[in-house]
Amino acid sequence: MAIKVLIVDDSALIRSLLTEIINSQPDLEVVGTAPDPLVAREKIKALNPDVLTLDVEMPRMDGLVFLEKLMRLRPMPVVMVSSLTEKSSYVTLHALELGAIDYVTKPKIDIQHGIQEYAREIADKIRIAARARLRKPPATVHLSVERKNTADAILPARTGSFATTEKIIAIGASTGGTEALKEFLVGMPADGPAIMITQHMPEAFTRTFAKRLNGLCRIAVKEAEPGERLLPGHAYIAPGNRHLLLTRNGANYVAEINDGPPVSRHRPSVDVLFRSVANCAGKNAVGIIMTGMGDDGASGMLEMYERGAFTMAQDEQSCVVFGMPKEAIAKGGVSEIVPLAEMSRRLLAVLLAQGGKAFRV
Repeated sequence: MAIKVLIVDDSALIRSLLTEIINSQPDLEVVGTAPDPLVAREKIKALNPDVLTLDVEMPRMDGLVFLEKLMRLRPMPVVMVSSLTEKSSYVTLHALELGAIDYVTKPKIDIQHGIQEYAREIADKIRIAARARLRKPPATVHLSVERKNTADAILPARTGSFATTEKIIAIGASTGGTEALKEFLVGMPADGPAIMITQHMPEAFTRTFAKRLNGLCRIAVKEAEPGERLLPGHAYIAPGNRHLLLTRNGANYVAEINDGPPVSRHRPSVDVLFRSVANCAGKNAVGIIMTGMGDDGASGMLEMYERGAFTMAQDEQSCVVFGMPKEAIAKGGVSEIVPLAEMSRRLLAVLLAQGGKAFRV
């Protein structure tokens, strides 16, 4: 049976384009459209859709107000449709906090080049949303076959190791990761090891995401910059559409930004980050893989594990989508499976057991 989709967008052209794209998929069906949340409310009752696509900026009722009411009164999978602007990225990230499963960028009216790739992204995210685990809200077209690169496309694996004792934390996440990362990072002490993060996210969103986290956490959170030294008490997020790698400059850990091809269908890629950490830090690293669809990070986590790093995967019950952690576990590269709520505490315990200091929690 096809997944039933209701499109909510104030633009008739966007509604038409999304309808055409979604109905081109054999397992998806647009059962209705709505120009604003008030009409959408009635159509949800009448049509009982499986997934809702929701425009970020809506007339008559703010999209976030509608989403908050929806997730409280009639929870259902929602995919936000957002413009690539700083304002829209802020609103979209807030929508994810309210319970939306994922987001896609708003299609261009004249989109022809790349239409297959765009159609696949929308279709995949609707499918993921339809079977994703809903989180409790806060108290308040024919597709072409794509070649799947490995991390070899960006950097080779290394067998030697550097003499160092400085710890580094590497984290990979995708669908559901923005909220998982927030919960994890809020629990990290201000004097903890440097943290490198690859979250699958478009380039207009990563800086806004970093700013939001920076205002919530005891550690400093920022978008990574090429050549900067990685400091304790800081988290560095891969810029959208660019790979983040760990390198060394003498005794110091340094960030490298790479514009190479997508790896495991993603740029930034978790596999690329994890391989670079395996190469440069080995047993002095901890790898964490969180909620997300697909297998990006599974191969890189195995490399980290084989080089002596301690590795953790988020457990199925706390994942929005148990894809990336499941694949990493299946490959045999996971030391422990840990609930999200326990991850920061478990990490600090591991670091202490490895001879580190007791951090100020």
